[in-house]
Amino acid sequence: ILATRAERPVIVNEDVNEAMMKVIAGPEKRSRIRTERDQKITAFHEAGHAVVMHYLETADPVHHITIIPRGRSLGTTWSLPGEERSHLTRNEMFEDIVGLLGGRAAEEIVFRDITTGASNDIDRASDTARDMVARFGMSKRLGTISYLSDDEVFIGGSYGKTKSYSEQVAGTIDEEVKTVIDSAYNKALELLNTHRDKLDAVTAFLLEHENMTGDQFRTIMDGESS
Repeated sequence: ILATRAERPVIVNEDVNEAMMKVIAGPEKRSRIRTERDQKITAFHEAGHAVVMHYLETADPVHHITIIPRGRSLGTTWSLPGEERSHLTRNEMFEDIVGLLGGRAAEEIVFRDITTGASNDIDRASDTARDMVARFGMSKRLGTISYLSDDEVFIGGSYGKTKSYSEQVAGTIDEEVKTVIDSAYNKALELLNTHRDKLDAVTAFLLEHENMTGDQFRTIMDGESS
């Protein structure tokens, strides 16, 4: 459809990439009013995700970065796996969280403040951390026990999940989840502070061009560091 609209006789990579992004995140919303401040925050946020992911051992390669609004997001960073994975290790899940928190960490470093833009990232990071701790037995304090249940019961007009553990265990789960999140966030801050020049360079490119391919990103990242 995209190739036909552009009156191209063949489908090119640009069409495939745009179709994929449209399905995943929705159509571009260039008509959405964006202030210079919003653009700058979004650019640093998305650059933070990408730069952090670049320096993580297990993260998938960055495929595309945009600061053009799509769907409900003001910007998006996509990564594509180099190979199919049937299992996730504890370190892979932890580094997924580090990458998710890279945007919030960039905001704190650059603006000395934080915004609401990381809400979805935080939700996803929290869910992953809770799965690590309470579903997959990846907490030394709690041991190799699964505390999460998918069973649902009808409670007072709504559905809720049954809880098969004590309030003390629930408290320990919360503490362990916070420990994972705090550790991941500190790792993201450390990486961005160490590679602040790359964060600034990627952000500058995004502010000028709005879109950045994986190859363009790697060209900047593979350049000589200051």
